[in-house]
Amino acid sequence: MKPLFNFKKKEEKPKEQPKAKVKKPAVEKEPQYYRSKTNIQTLNYKVYYMTKKEAILYILLGFVVGGLAGYAFFGGQFKDEFGVATKLTLIVDILLFVVFGTLAARFYLPIRTKQLCENRKRQLTLQFRDMLEALTTSLNAGKNVTDAFKSSYADLGNQYESGAMIMNELEVINTGLINGITLEELLKDFADRSGIDDIADFTNVFEICYRKGGNIKEVIRNTYDVISDKITVREDIITMYAGTKIELNMMLVLPLAMIIVMKLTSTDFANNYASVTGLVSEIVGIAIVIVAYLMAKKIVDIKI
Repeated sequence: MKPLFNFKKKEEKPKEQPKAKVKKPAVEKEPQYYRSKTNIQTLNYKVYYMTKKEAILYILLGFVVGGLAGYAFFGGQFKDEFGVATKLTLIVDILLFVVFGTLAARFYLPIRTKQLCENRKRQLTLQFRDMLEALTTSLNAGKNVTDAFKSSYADLGNQYESGAMIMNELEVINTGLINGITLEELLKDFADRSGIDDIADFTNVFEICYRKGGNIKEVIRNTYDVISDKITVREDIITMYAGTKIELNMMLVLPLAMIIVMKLTSTDFANNYASVTGLVSEIVGIAIVIVAYLMAKKIVDIKI
């Protein structure tokens, strides 16, 4: 007889093991220093890492300025009917100072880091121009290219300190030449680390001419003339727009100064900013000022 009920065990499907989450590789930061082929520590000019003192200084600066701005614009809320600050007013003011100060420090630090990196590149360009001038003088005196680099180190020693950027680079180049490293390799390494187009262009032209027996004197002199012209034009533009940049910075600071003066000198007028309408008008005003500042800065910031 067949059984009334046929109980069959269901085949258990193997449980799928949870897929391991693939971690995205972390973006590695560019190192601040490299090791040259002569085992000399060389600087990477494309990045700038602040020292602890610099970081603390600029974080504190951004925190204090941002905190004061937040307190000046939005502080003094939740007063009683007599206009006297309450405990809640004090708590909110402290929170405003901390929040705005933290945000300002966080945004200001990378901006300041970029400024310091650009300033260092600008200084390196000026020093590189002086190196080309020294090379031209040595080549015109009848020295070969290798001896011209050695002579340039001695000549620039009268103009710069031993720790100057161009002095360090010339030391790396001359040490590499003594150890049998080709001049093209040494200059290419310098150009790659500098992140400056003028140095990279000079290196490319120099490599072609040096290998094929071109006129090295003419290449160095032309590069010197081009860089000098660029620097002259850049300095003229900086001088021309110096007053405009001062006005631009004043435009950013003036609203904050006006609010502080009004709140200190006229308490009744300052109470208007504690209302919803006052807060909205302040937020809109701040947004307009920031947008205008960024647009004006983009117009004034001319790259050559």
